[in-house]
Amino acid sequence: MKREMNPTTALVPCPVVLLSVYGPEKPNIITLSWAANVCSNPPTMVVGIRPERHSYNLVKDAEEFVLNIPSADLIEGTVFAGTKSGRDYDKFSECGFTPEPASKIKAPMIKECPINIECKIKNIVPLGAHDLFIVNVLSVHIDESVLGDNGRFDASKTELFTYLPLNGQYWTLGKKLR
Repeated sequence: MKREMNPTTALVPCPVVLLSVYGPEKPNIITLSWAANVCSNPPTMVVGIRPERHSYNLVKDAEEFVLNIPSADLIEGTVFAGTKSGRDYDKFSECGFTPEPASKIKAPMIKECPINIECKIKNIVPLGAHDLFIVNVLSVHIDESVLGDNGRFDASKTELFTYLPLNGQYWTLGKKLR
């Protein structure tokens, strides 16, 4: 038997990304789990950001950002970046993250993250509590330590994690099924 629930964000698991953005005073980081691939050609992704968040106007003004994919050893910094405001904290410093120059945009990458995706905003769609940022992928950087012999990403070489909005918990990804 299944229990019917009120409409909610029930698509699970959700990716966890650290969005880094250039700021006129200092770069900022925001943790998001409203992120998805939406098109392979051209490579296009989306993220949802609440307009009242400090990062919202930084992202809107910069028109570009980096999506950094953290590994489980970065969980404390990831939670901090998602629960504290960049108005009050230098999140790179507080989280122990190292800003690293991106190759195509001004926003810094997070060196400690095994995957960094440089993005340029294509469109912004107001949805309600969040606005949807539709972005083109300009470049992808993958740490060589997480590549297999074939030069492709090997998930077994890093412990990625996910967010479950139905219970507000973070979980590591499991083993390969196929």
